[in-house]
Amino acid sequence: MLTILGFAMIATFLVLIMLKKMSPIAALVLIPALFCVFAGKGAHLGDYVIDGVGKLAPTAAMLMFAIVYFGVMIDVGLFDPIVRGILRFCKADPMRVVVGTAVLAAIVSLDGDGSTTFMITVSAMYPLYKRLGLSLVVMTGVAATANGVMNTLPWGGPTARAATALKLDAGDIFVPMIPALAMGLVCVFVLAYVLGVKERRRVGLLVMPEDDAATATGTATVIEHAPETESALVAAGTGTSAAGPAGPAGQAAPAGPAGTPATATGGSEPAGPAAPAGAGAAEDGFQGLDPHRATLRPRLYWFNAGLTIALLTAMIMELLPIPVLFLLGAALALTVNFPHMPDQKARIAAHADNVLNVAGMVFAAAVFTGVLSGTGMVKHMADWLVGAIPEGMGPHMALVTGLLSLPLTYFMSNDGFYFGVLPVLAEAGAAHGVSPLEIARASLVGQALHMSSPLVPAVYVLVGMAKVEFGDHTRFTVKWAALTSLVVLAAGMLFGII
Repeated sequence: MLTILGFAMIATFLVLIMLKKMSPIAALVLIPALFCVFAGKGAHLGDYVIDGVGKLAPTAAMLMFAIVYFGVMIDVGLFDPIVRGILRFCKADPMRVVVGTAVLAAIVSLDGDGSTTFMITVSAMYPLYKRLGLSLVVMTGVAATANGVMNTLPWGGPTARAATALKLDAGDIFVPMIPALAMGLVCVFVLAYVLGVKERRRVGLLVMPEDDAATATGTATVIEHAPETESALVAAGTGTSAAGPAGPAGQAAPAGPAGTPATATGGSEPAGPAAPAGAGAAEDGFQGLDPHRATLRPRLYWFNAGLTIALLTAMIMELLPIPVLFLLGAALALTVNFPHMPDQKARIAAHADNVLNVAGMVFAAAVFTGVLSGTGMVKHMADWLVGAIPEGMGPHMALVTGLLSLPLTYFMSNDGFYFGVLPVLAEAGAAHGVSPLEIARASLVGQALHMSSPLVPAVYVLVGMAKVEFGDHTRFTVKWAALTSLVVLAAGMLFGII
């Protein structure tokens, strides 16, 4: 009974948010509460929620202060050189923009924190996507999938959990998996190329003056475009567009996320969503981060770089709990870069929207995870799945683990999968002579899909900053992320790693 209710609860949640019948935060709270009553344990709902909140409170604190810290680092210009390099490569070619998104997300993912990756990637690329009229779900899908592959780094979480659960060395799990994970990353880049070519055909190809693409403010000219999207394109500076009246700079507003023309700036319709903090006037040109924003602190660049490196080093070495490190880092970054109280308050206020949205989602997700765990639904679902494995598949438990890691890490938290399910799979594999190391490596396969799970707090940073509906992101991303995971699994088997 609990198994059926668990699967039904997850299915109901996904259907409602993908059909946009409920907001994610409402669905995360109300649906598990309703199913808790169906399970006959409504009287214990409060205990389950408090338990879930207690477990996720450190994550919420980490995300809150990480958003403030990296928001300040974006404001002061720490990541501008990386962004300029990526945007110089991108120019105004949609294909290059999408590939650049994947490259930027993969590079920034080296810090092992998904929320950081998404903040930097969206802040850099959002204005360019809006200006060129590219689909924003392409940006979120590519960024999430790239981060999912890179999330397998030993300090990213899953590898450490697998090592702890099976009492193995994290290096023994991760290092042999590098070739397979590299193939997964190649898959992401190929996917980005294919999606970028599709976007180029849809919206056209633009060129800019020869000056730096990261700081260009000159006009752009359409040199080729798909006939069916001609009305959505405009040669900047002409002052005309099928989308509506021209704005102050004579440029039409970019197409919306779905590719439909938006009303131009200066028209009678209200303006669209604001760009992320630090974007400045990027939508009037092609700059990803405004090079003239007032928050830049070029004289403190090396201090900020050193502080960030020290913070990441301390995280990897586990000198202090991650929430404490980000709390200290955010306080120090604010104090040094903005010594005046009004400036500090302004920076906190600038990022308050993201902080509130993410913290709210985390605590809402605590209701979902609390009910799943407290009622025993997770355990019953895992036991049913493991019990459904045919006896003849015993010698192939590594393959089974890899395949199961896709749905299980999507529908469950990493803690639930690695500490609850993985030991059972490893025990079943050991009975048939399958090494726990192979089982641990196979368990990493599903991380590309896991990063788009509604139970991952960082994904709400991504969709929130990109102004994308979570349901739209899910519909677009799941199939590509699952394909990437399967590529990693196939590569691991081909190379004899799994």
